[in-house]
Amino acid sequence: MPTIADDATGSGMRYAGKITDWNDDRGFGFVTPNGGGERAFVHVKAFVRARRRPVAGDTIVYEAARDAKGRLNASRIELAADRLARKTVESRRTQSHRAGRARSLAGMAALVTLVLAWAVGSIPAIVPLVYGAMSLLAILAYGNDKTSAEKGRWRTPERTLHLIGLLGGWPGAMIAQQMFRHKSSKAEFQLIFWLTVFANCGALAWLLAGDGAGLLDRLVSG
Repeated sequence: MPTIADDATGSGMRYAGKITDWNDDRGFGFVTPNGGGERAFVHVKAFVRARRRPVAGDTIVYEAARDAKGRLNASRIELAADRLARKTVESRRTQSHRAGRARSLAGMAALVTLVLAWAVGSIPAIVPLVYGAMSLLAILAYGNDKTSAEKGRWRTPERTLHLIGLLGGWPGAMIAQQMFRHKSSKAEFQLIFWLTVFANCGALAWLLAGDGAGLLDRLVSG
């Protein structure tokens, strides 16, 4: 009997086939496995996560086992379309979670890099101090905005979040977006956010080299 990939739960072998001889009034029929083989009894109560009632000709995914009388019954049945939709959603969630973790780690790495650069004398202490303070402010702002969204209170304007990131809080914003699952999937927000990151990094590079270095020295000295 042809099989498909085991379910993520690892609970048993999964088969694919089409429903035949379906009696909707009585809620049962049979499934003929793809590629041939013994058909199994199908009951409407054996369906899980079904978004509609099955009809003859539907492709389903199921497990098969024999009852006490030796009859083959289908269990843990899903409509193939429902299963595909569920797998797609799960895959997107996994990808989003991985991207969020990478974003959070990148924010932490940025802060650590600035501290190490100061420790070896490559940059003045004010740089990691500013980025650290602004990152903390970003985390507080994102956290407050997420709580406000959940409770229907006054929200923090997106331009304020972007301004905090532009002024050096973007590492903390990256951490907060993953920590609070907030603003990480809004495409328009992310586009502007990354523009502020690149703008800030460009400004920092200018301050640490060339004409900007003199300006930074004057700001640090007084």
